[in-house]
Formats: sequence, structure tokens, C-alpha cells
Amino acid sequence: MEFTEIEPDDDCICGGCTARRRARLHAARQEDGGHPAARGARRAAVLVAAVGTVLGGAAGATAAPTPKPGGTNAASDTPQGEVSSLYGDGSAAPVQRSAAATTRAEIMARAQSWVDQHVPYSMSSHWSDGYRQDCSGFVSMAWGLGSSQTTWTLPAFADRIVRSELEPGDILVFNNPDNPEGGSHAVLFGGWTDSSQTRYVAFEQTRPATMKRITPYAYWNHSDSYVAYRYRGLSSADAFFPGADKFGPGARNEFVRQLGELLVRRGGGRFYSEGPDPSWGDADRRATEAFQLAQGWRGSEADGLPGKDTWDFLVNGKGKDIPAPTAKPAPPAGPPAFPGADSFGSGRSNDAIRQLGEQLVRKGYGRHYSEGPNPTWSESDRRNVEDFQLAQGWRGSEADGYPGPHTWRLLFG
Repeated sequence: MEFTEIEPDDDCICGGCTARRRARLHAARQEDGGHPAARGARRAAVLVAAVGTVLGGAAGATAAPTPKPGGTNAASDTPQGEVSSLYGDGSAAPVQRSAAATTRAEIMARAQSWVDQHVPYSMSSHWSDGYRQDCSGFVSMAWGLGSSQTTWTLPAFADRIVRSELEPGDILVFNNPDNPEGGSHAVLFGGWTDSSQTRYVAFEQTRPATMKRITPYAYWNHSDSYVAYRYRGLSSADAFFPGADKFGPGARNEFVRQLGELLVRRGGGRFYSEGPDPSWGDADRRATEAFQLAQGWRGSEADGLPGKDTWDFLVNGKGKDIPAPTAKPAPPAGPPAFPGADSFGSGRSNDAIRQLGEQLVRKGYGRHYSEGPNPTWSESDRRNVEDFQLAQGWRGSEADGYPGPHTWRLLFG
């Protein structure tokens, strides 16, 4: 397919023509009134306009909203390069709507690898894997696109989603038509940090190097202008097992969160008091164990630590869900604990005396009460207890009218 540049009428006020005039001004030579950073940008501007024309209205090519005036974006200090093949060999990689299959776990693992290597920011350099070291190059690497795209062309590989649908591996994009190259930015979504969904873990390529940090939704500024996208090439079988070392005591990473979210979907929500997070905890172990037991696994196969089989079953919807807890029958009520001999006698007043009197009445030994049992010890309590003891065949000190442990146990038994 070839694209022919058609200049917009100067008096046309539609969004497409306005954006194209801005892009052309940015891409024009400086001596013609263009932006000082316009060198090499004209091709990107034409490509953006063409893509917007061909894919206009499609979810994968939604035009970025115009940012509110005022304020500065973090991207203003992290300009991006043009669409290019790996290692920047000069041959621009075409924008395409198809996408190679990958999994969320693979996306997050690739993103984490740049964080671990502290890949320095650069809009002109390429890392050892071939991707350009700017924000859009980082997302291109994480998604495994095979070329370095821009914030304007990444949506061609994705579907637009809403905030509530965001999951690790999705992206948030801000495109600034006033400064397409230097004023736009993209971050990789790594998961919510709390149930209010006001803060999330952002993976991004920014100065001085790849960063992973807790970020307010949608970003530090221009928050209302960021748009969420989901990579169209996500595999339906997200079964990439990240490794046993990612789980267990002391582990803290996005795979722990992903495990928890999978377990919640399979019936394990009751184990989490505040929802899954990146830090391994007893809730993760208990929920994993419950899922393993639900599959009929025992012993080392149900140790509460996910292995390849557990992960495969979770992400691919295999096996049985964690069953709801069954209500346990209430244990038969036993006699209340003996409160101690010093709870009874002259001058004593407590609930144990009332409890004793009420039980004596139930057993038929309440004839000495004139008004019924109460918490204050009286001669009526002593004589009723004595009647009960005599009925057991006891005599002497065993039938003195003061309850001991044996009297208490028989009376409430």
C-alpha cells in the first residue's frame, strides 16, 4: 500500500487536519518555521497521518486526546526516535496490524530484564537485543514486536481498553500532537498496588535508565490524556512458567501478584484479606495449596508452591476450582468450665452464681428459691446445691452445699 500526501485546507478545522498541520509544522525544516528537533521527523509525521487516515475509527488506531494546557509531561525530557528495524539499520519497519503471539508473563519478564540491567535511556542507541532505548522502544521490546515503534504507531498493534480492564502487560500512552516526538510517552502497566485502583506499578524507559516505580493513575501529569491499550498478540494460553524461584518466602515480583489474581479467579479469594500483591505471603501459599488439593494432588504435589503443572492449570483454566468452604457442624455444647471454688460462698456476686442457680432449676433442684436465681450468693443457692449433692448419694463434707468441680460437671453434664 502506498500513501500520497494531501495537504489539508488551511480553513479546515477537523481534528485530523489540525493534527496533520501540527505534525507538518513539527516536521518542517527549522528555517521554514518548524520545530528545532525536526530533523528526520518528517517521515514519522507523514506515516502517523497516513495510519490515522487508513485506520481511523478502529480501536487499534484511536487518536490521542489533546492534552490540557499547562504543566509539563515527563516525556518532554525523554524524546523518542522514529519507527525502525532492530539495531537501527536505517530501514523503517512498517506499521502493521497483525501481532506475534506472546504471553503476559513473557511481556513482564522482558520488561523486568531491562529493569534488572538498568538499561540507560537513549533515543538513538539500541540495546543488545536490538531495541531502541526510549519509551516506545521499551514497550516494543516487552511486546516482542521485532521492531522499534513510536507512541503513535504502537496502537496499531493493540486494542483500546478501559481502566477497569487493565492487567499486567497492557500499556498507557500519551500522545501530544503539539510535540509528537518529544512530548509523548508510553508506560507498561505492571498491576494495581491497591483495591482502590488509584496507584499502579509502572515499568518505563525514562532518564536515567529503565525504571519500575509506583505511579499515580494514569501518570504524574497529563493524567486525563493517557489511553490504555492491550497488545493484540496476547496468547490465549498464557502458560509461560516463570520459574520456581519466583515464588516462596521472601519473593517479591509481578509473578506473585499474577499467581494471586489467577487463584482468586479460581475460587481462592477468601484467602486474601486485601487482595493479591507482589509480595509472597501465607495467603498465597494457602490458596495455592487449596487449588492443588482441589486437583486431588497430595504430599509434595500440594505443598502450596506453584510448579509448572500448577501454573499450567491456573492460566489455562484446567482442572477444578477451589471449592467453597463447607460449614462445619457446631460442636456439641459441653459443660462450661468450672469457675473455681472461690466463686461461691457468702459475699460472692458473679455470673457463675446465676448460671449455677439456673441449671439447678432446670435439673429440678430449685425449690428453695423464692424469687429465682440471681448473681448474689444466698442460703437458697447453698440448700439447692446440697439437695443435688444428697441426690447423688453423697454425705458429710461431700454434701455441704458448695459446688466443687465434680458437682459442677455432674450438674451441667
